[in-house]
Amino acid sequence: MTRNKIIDPHIHLFDLVQGDYQWLKNENPPFWSDKALINKNFSEKELMLNKPLELAGFVHIEAGFDNKQPWREIAWLETNCKLPFKSVAAIDLTLNKPDFSHQVDKLLNYQSVVGCRHILDEQAAQLLSQQTVQTNLAHLAKKQLSFDLQMPLSDKKAVALMTELLTKIPTLRVIIDHSGWPPYIEDIVLSTEVSDLTKADNSQVIWQEWLLGLKALGNFEQCAIKCSGWEMIDRKFSANWQQAVIESCIKNFGDNRVMLASNFPLTLFNQSYDSLWHDYKKLGHSFTKEKFTALTLVNAAHWYCLSL
Repeated sequence: MTRNKIIDPHIHLFDLVQGDYQWLKNENPPFWSDKALINKNFSEKELMLNKPLELAGFVHIEAGFDNKQPWREIAWLETNCKLPFKSVAAIDLTLNKPDFSHQVDKLLNYQSVVGCRHILDEQAAQLLSQQTVQTNLAHLAKKQLSFDLQMPLSDKKAVALMTELLTKIPTLRVIIDHSGWPPYIEDIVLSTEVSDLTKADNSQVIWQEWLLGLKALGNFEQCAIKCSGWEMIDRKFSANWQQAVIESCIKNFGDNRVMLASNFPLTLFNQSYDSLWHDYKKLGHSFTKEKFTALTLVNAAHWYCLSL
């Protein structure tokens, strides 16, 4: 049987003894009824795939281990992980320039670090309009670190600010997390076109706004996107909706700037790690072998500088 090697470009590992993980504590938001499913230790040993899939490497995205000293999470990863991997470290984009530069310099002492993330989400427009944040993003570009962008692409003001920044900082590599939070539409028609909003309900309006944001950022060759986090949008998402999101991303970003990813262990809110990747393989039947390999291996290796 031919093996299909993959690189998962969006996973999180937890060590509840060494890390802080304030967001995993029951008394802190998010107040999910099923949070107990992931409030435990997770190591790379849990990243198990059945044949014909084989995990060739992964990208670890910061998980709130210690946001004030983000290098502690990287040191823990580099001590405990055996598979080939790269890491995206936590960073606070609102730090003053000397403190931000100091943190970046400390992170660059670790060989796995290729990028940083500050979760923007509903604060995206407010944060991206700040001069300090813009200056710090330019500093990331100068240091050849990518930025993982987590925000809803349906946020028109935030998208406009991001397109301005991408124009001003053409060397900044931006990788959008979780498909830019598309809205969940259970009975979605598999159309990726922007259509008339006058007869649409609220979720359809947000979907169309998301498509517009997707198109706007897709125009920048320095920008890529990861399709993941399905369970965060709806615990019982449909395969049709998932396929529509993936096809929309490919249409706007092309075959070489889209990655399929897991968001493990949060994927456990819906299904096992192995189940998710085999569902991707089923979706991949509509792609050429070369295209599926790009979506599940080659693109992640390129955008996160991970040797195959």
